[in-house]
Amino acid sequence: MHFAGHIFEPLASGALFWRAENALLVADLHLEKMSSFARSGQLFPPYDTGLTLKRLSRDLATTGATTLIALGDSFHRDYGPQTLSDADRATIATLCARAEWFWLSGNHDPAPHALGGQCMAQLERGGLVLTHEPRRGTPGLMAGHLHPSAHIHINGRAIRRPCFVHDGQLLILPAYGSSTGNLNILDPAFANLFDFSSLAITMLGRDRLYPVSPKRLIA
Repeated sequence: MHFAGHIFEPLASGALFWRAENALLVADLHLEKMSSFARSGQLFPPYDTGLTLKRLSRDLATTGATTLIALGDSFHRDYGPQTLSDADRATIATLCARAEWFWLSGNHDPAPHALGGQCMAQLERGGLVLTHEPRRGTPGLMAGHLHPSAHIHINGRAIRRPCFVHDGQLLILPAYGSSTGNLNILDPAFANLFDFSSLAITMLGRDRLYPVSPKRLIA
């Protein structure tokens, strides 16, 4: 994937590997989402954090990345770090020892924490701006927040899957967390962000990636 003068390698997990920087980028982990629901009386199996961290460990091992950049909403709520299980806390400590971890703040988790790594609002690297919420007018902006998905009609059936999407100026990563939803990129939330005449879409499959023509998109 070519974006803003750089080459990135999208992974079927929803991570993006930046080989030139040996960095792995992920967005919207939403760790401890199920535990936050439990606080409001909605009881779900609390396995989402472990599943997400397991996938993240695998991607770090596969790519050999020595930098990990999480583009905001790493926790579903600010109090997420307090509800981590001992096992999940130990996994995060192991990952922080394996790679330099930059936690960018999101709308769900704006407060810093002390789990290791560096907490900051945004990060500039290689002429790119890495942040949580996408905006138009900043060339080379990489963000998350909107959980993009592509809805297409192919071979007589409709398919909707998370996707990477960019127009050469703005790139939005799919949500990486195991319990996150997604939003069709034809939703009005995306309308004023992209130049749709230059749109490049890479859809996540079960174990591979698929380039998607904007002409195939359906609402």
